[in-house]
Formats: sequence, structure tokens, C-alpha cells
Amino acid sequence: MSEINENPEINEDAELAAEVPAAPEAETTEFAAEETVVEEVAVESAAPEIPEAAEVIEVPVTPFVRVLKETTAKADEDFDWDAFEGTKSVNSTATKKEMTDMYDNTLSILQEKEVVDGRVISMNKREVVVDIGYKSDGIVSVNEFRYNPSLKIGDQVEVYVETLEDKKGQLTLSHKKARAMRSWDRVNAALENDEIITGFIKCRTKGGMIVDVFGIEAFLPGSQIDVKPIRDYDIYVNKTMEFKVVKINHEFRNVVVSHKALIEAELEQQKKDIISKLEKGQVLEGTVKNITSYGVFIDLGGVDGLIHITDLSWGRVAHPNEIVQLDQKINVVILDFDDDKKRIALGLKQLSSHPWDNLSAELKVGDVVKGKVVVMADYGAFIEIAPGVEGLIHVSEMSWSQHLRSAQDFLKVGDEVEATILTLDRDERKMSLGIKQMKNDPWDKIEAKYAIGSNHVARVRNFTNFGVFVEIEEGVDGLIHISDLSWTKKIKHPSEFTSIGAEVEVQVLDIDKENRRLSLGHKQLEENPWDVFETIFTVDSVHEGTVIDLFDKGAVISLPYGVEGFATPRHLVKEDGSNVKMDEKLDFKVIEFSKSAKRIILSHSRVYEDSKKAEETAKKKTTAKQAPKSVKPQKDASEKTTLGDISELAALRTQMEEKEKKDN
Repeated sequence: MSEINENPEINEDAELAAEVPAAPEAETTEFAAEETVVEEVAVESAAPEIPEAAEVIEVPVTPFVRVLKETTAKADEDFDWDAFEGTKSVNSTATKKEMTDMYDNTLSILQEKEVVDGRVISMNKREVVVDIGYKSDGIVSVNEFRYNPSLKIGDQVEVYVETLEDKKGQLTLSHKKARAMRSWDRVNAALENDEIITGFIKCRTKGGMIVDVFGIEAFLPGSQIDVKPIRDYDIYVNKTMEFKVVKINHEFRNVVVSHKALIEAELEQQKKDIISKLEKGQVLEGTVKNITSYGVFIDLGGVDGLIHITDLSWGRVAHPNEIVQLDQKINVVILDFDDDKKRIALGLKQLSSHPWDNLSAELKVGDVVKGKVVVMADYGAFIEIAPGVEGLIHVSEMSWSQHLRSAQDFLKVGDEVEATILTLDRDERKMSLGIKQMKNDPWDKIEAKYAIGSNHVARVRNFTNFGVFVEIEEGVDGLIHISDLSWTKKIKHPSEFTSIGAEVEVQVLDIDKENRRLSLGHKQLEENPWDVFETIFTVDSVHEGTVIDLFDKGAVISLPYGVEGFATPRHLVKEDGSNVKMDEKLDFKVIEFSKSAKRIILSHSRVYEDSKKAEETAKKKTTAKQAPKSVKPQKDASEKTTLGDISELAALRTQMEEKEKKDN
């Protein structure tokens, strides 16, 4: 048996006028005068709306309609039909719309995805029921109110309308999203209106602090906490402070706030007032606010000034913390200031006299002074001979050597040195020094110590294409020309003969005192072997040689006694017609020898060609000796000679003539 649905709207006149089919009398139900009792029967469709006088119990449709009419008929006696006919029909379109509007006006006009205020009407351990003035109440998880443990019925709360009606017909709300959206709107408004907001510093993080602003975690950079550097961030944790929103990243929903911005405006006005009263040369007291590698920032009472590291002391300063300390109170002098950029340049060393003014008046060029190396550069070293008084030793004044070298090869920072004053300019406060002058110049007595023809040991310093630069001692250099390295070897580059840093024996060939250079030789330490080679490698002499270099224009041949010769390509053809190969050992004939040019020209082809030629010459001589003995028989047999014999002799003669032409 199905339940009766809600009463639909019906036209009462039409219902009463409907035809009702006759029903069996057995199914007729007895009615009381004021109350109608109907037996329960199955209903096949929804029951129509009936007057209040009749109590309806589920009955079949047909009998129910008939009984309804009977009941209505009996009730007509007490019904005021005149009053009823004078009223408007509730089923008219105008009346229906009016009633609908009245009903809608009792409900709040809501839209999804918006934040509204609601009232807590009930709550349990899991859910909170919120009334927002809609046709149904919304349910919010109690977890969204964890931050508010004192929540109670009747409290006003803000909620976010997610859906007006979900699949179950339920209104879906969120308090957490409402807080986030309202907070985001407040933060954006604070940025647009440049208003001051209050936040709670929750904790510190890398580079700054985390601040709770309207329920949003905002970032407070360390540089935006105060106008002065902060050394201890922990003292600000769990404090409530005022801030300004300085930046919002809408994509990542990040908020950056600043406390420094609130006090900068006041400081800006203070700076203008202070700078307007400043004068160059004025001495003020300040506090060391910050120390950097390039200088010190001084707080002058609301405005900052900078003492550059070069203005801290007349002497060399590696780092400002050698002179001052944080929070130290010192007197400074104003060197310069910029009203527009609000920059103030300060000085500390200017409060004391310059050390050059206290330099002894008796100090002059040529005097020897002692000092300490304070700065090194490639071009020289700066020596401090008194606090704030320095002189430069150029690298060329460190050694008598002409080699280009770095100053680090001679000195290092911290070395104590003695030097000679080379120049002294008190007006410009400049001084040049030299340390090589502390030693004797080796070129003063060069002819006596390194006479022409004397032998010495030198160290290789550098190479060029034309020779080797060597140093016999500090300041005494010389050149070995590439032609003076060896009597026998053909050297294309000095690196084939020696290496940098190696020691080599030399002989002094010439002295150029003006340019401080010696001409040296290495091969002169040995006798000239070409005097002997002239007797060994005579023209047409044959020697065994090895091909050590092969190229397009010929080959270099290594001969006995360490001498080398040269052969052109046409003299490198072997007897079988092939060419000689690298590292191949063959016999070579000397075809040219030049003692002055130290040149030997060789040929391998001539070895077998001249041998063949000698054999042919010997054969001809033998044939000539045998010719008289055979004259007579030939004459006797002249009559027996045939044409074939004559042809063979002619061919042999032609062949011999062609060979002679080739040999020549």
C-alpha cells in the first residue's frame, strides 16, 4: 500500500462536476453526521484535496470520489456559499503569482560561489547547522571551526555557498573558504587603499618572518622589519605589529607585507630636515650601524652616511672591522652630500693629519729605507715605510734581469724589505723604490767575468724561431742562434735541441754591453767536424744511410758520424722502379759536398746506374780487344754471312747508343 503524496492543486468545481461511475452497494460506506469513516482500500493514484470536514483514509479512487460528493452534499447545509462566492479564486493566475511573490520575499536571494553571513542554530560533535535565511539550512563540518573552540548556538559566522542544492537537495556551505575569500578581499583592499593593517608574527623562516593577516600567512622579509639591519629575528616572534601590504602575487596567492614602510615616511622627513642643516667639513657624532666589505654605514640620528673603506684610515685597510665595531660611537667629518639622492659621504681619517706631513724632511733620493709589503700587483709591490706612507717597487726594479716577470716571483705580502729611494714627490705624495740597487750591477764588469771565448753553463729561459734565450746568472742574458746549436744536425726549431729550464753549455761569441746582451754558441765547444767530413764524404763515395724524413721535395738521410744528407725524389728510385721508404737503409752515393754550406747531396739511383754503366764499359773494352783475332775468320766467312746476322748486330748497336744517351 503506497503512501498518499502531497495534495496537488486541483480545480474544486471541476472535481465536483466529474462523472462518477456507479459502484456496487456492497462497497458503500456508512457516514456519520459530522464524521465520515471509510474502510482502508488500495489507492491507485494520488488523492485529491478534500475539505477539512472529511477525514480521509486510503480508499480506491472511484468509491472515494463518490463518497466525497456525498460528504460535500451533506456539508453544504452549514457552508456560507455567499461569502465563498465573493472571494477570489485561489487558483487564478494573478492570485497564484501574488502568493508566490509573497513566499519568495520571505527567502534570501542567494547565488552560488559567494560569501554570506549565517547563524548557528544547532551543533554536535561532527557538524554545525547554519541558517542563512534560505529555504533550507546548511551543514558545515565542525573541523572548520577548530580555531574557534568557543563557538555556540546563536553565533554569527561567515560561510561560502558552494552549491544551493546538491544531488540530495542539500545546501552546501564552507566556513573555511569563506574566511579565505574574505581575507583575500581584505588584503587586496589594503593594498589598493594603502591602509595599515595588524598582523601576528607566527614564526621565523628563511629570509624573514611568517605573519598571520586576516587568516592568511603573509611573508615579512628580514629587510622590511625595520630600517636598520636585524641581527636577532626571534625577538619579534609572537608579537602583534602593524604592517603595510607591499606586494600580492595573484597567481600563487602570495602576500608580502612590510613594517619598515610605515616608518620610512617619518624617516624621510627627518632626513630632509637633517640634510638641510648639513655643511661640508662639519664634524658629527654617529653610531656604527652596519659594516660591509666596502665601507661603514653611520647613523647620524635618523639619516645614514657612508664612510668608504679608503676614508677610514691613511694606511691600508683590508676590512673595515679592523678600524670600527658595530654600535660604536665615533666622530666623523662630512665630505660631501647629495640633497636629491640623500647620500652623505663621511670620513674618519680626515680628522687626523696626513702621515706624509710628518715625513722626515731629511729623507731624500738614494737613501735606503725599510718597509713591509702591503699590496702585491703584477706590475709591482707597495711598501709601507710608515703608517700611511707607501712607495712602489716596480717589477723592473726588482732584478737586473731583462726577462719579463711578475712581481710575485720576488716578493709576497708581509715581507720585510730594504729598498733604495729612486724618486720622491712630497707634493703628489708619491715615492718609487728599488731593491735591485741593493746589489752590484753584473754588467759593470762584464768583459772581465764573461770574456769572449770563455765557456759557461746557462739556463734556458725562452725559445724563438731563430734561437734560444739563456741566462748565465741573474741579470746576465744571452742568445744562442739556431745555427750555433749543432755542427751536423739540421734544427728547424730550438725545442728539438733543448727544453725550457734545462742547462746548456755555451761559449761567449760577442758582448753587447749597451743592450746588455751576449751572443753565445753551443757548437763552438766542439771542433768543426766538417774538416774531417770533407775527407770522408768525397764526391762519388758510397755510404750506407737511413731515411729519417720523407717529404714531397725529397728525403733527409742519416749518414755515419752523425751527419745528414739530402736526396731529391729522382735520386730515390730503386733499381726495381719503386721509391725508397721511411726508415729504409740503402746505399747512397755523394754527388755534391759543400763545407761552407754544410750540405751533402746524395743519390741512391746513381749507385746501381753507375754500376751498370761500368759493366757496359768493361764489356765494350773486352769486345774491342777480341776484335783483331776474329778479323780473318770473318773475312774467310764473309761469304757465309746472312742478312739475319747483320740485322741482329744493328739492333744491338742501337740499343747500346740509347743506353749511353740515358747515362749522359
